[in-house]
Amino acid sequence: MPVRLKKLIGVVILLALVVIYAVVATAFASLRLADAPGWVHLLYFLITGLFWIVPAMFVISWMQREPKA
Repeated sequence: MPVRLKKLIGVVILLALVVIYAVVATAFASLRLADAPGWVHLLYFLITGLFWIVPAMFVISWMQREPKA
């Protein structure tokens, strides 16, 4: 696969990942954490704000791999 196409696909996947992850994380927080204290909200959004990096890391490493000859 050409490098430019691979990077285009990776960017689209990353954008979709961020948008979908943010919507799901916020919806879960709205449904489950409505009556929770402020520190629970802070901890939840801190953890979920960092957790999206794990799948993004795999996509970025796939984008950076050299094409097989």
